[in-house]
Amino acid sequence: MTVDVVRNSLKEAQAALENLLANDRALRDIDHAADVLSASLRVGGKVMSCGNGGSMCDAIHFAEELSGRYRNNRKALGAIPISDPAHMTCVANDFGYEFVFSRFVEAHGRKDDCLLAISTSGASPSILNAAVSAKDHGVTVIGLTGRPESSLTQLADICICTPVGKFSDRVQELHIKVLHILVELVELKLELA
Repeated sequence: MTVDVVRNSLKEAQAALENLLANDRALRDIDHAADVLSASLRVGGKVMSCGNGGSMCDAIHFAEELSGRYRNNRKALGAIPISDPAHMTCVANDFGYEFVFSRFVEAHGRKDDCLLAISTSGASPSILNAAVSAKDHGVTVIGLTGRPESSLTQLADICICTPVGKFSDRVQELHIKVLHILVELVELKLELA
């Protein structure tokens, strides 16, 4: 019965969430990341976000929650997803896809800015290059991944890890929860909520 597939899938998602709830380090990393994002925005810095595939959708969603609104009306916060098709296709064509995010960070990243780099594997070359470019330009890197010992974990100033198994869909389900919590905490810490 396919209803069993539905039930099992929801149980798997529930177990993943329970594992995250029990992971004190991840919870502290989420709070620390919100502190860093808030500090950046407080002094006029901006948040850039990037990811590939579903993680790009998450990066876009995160930025629009900051620059638009989350739950309540409040001032707009400086957030930009690295998702412009003209930029991305130009850089991919001229330099290679692995540089689509790093070139944007090189062009726009400044001291007091943050980069939220999302990679379920923590090994995507385009994300790793963005993190390196950010560090080269004094931009704080917040990683969001599903692999605790990944290259992104090593490059990020703060890395939030939501390990849940071998498939990225469960990782992404937790990532969207983390992103919403980050926005909620930023609003709280900036006293905008």
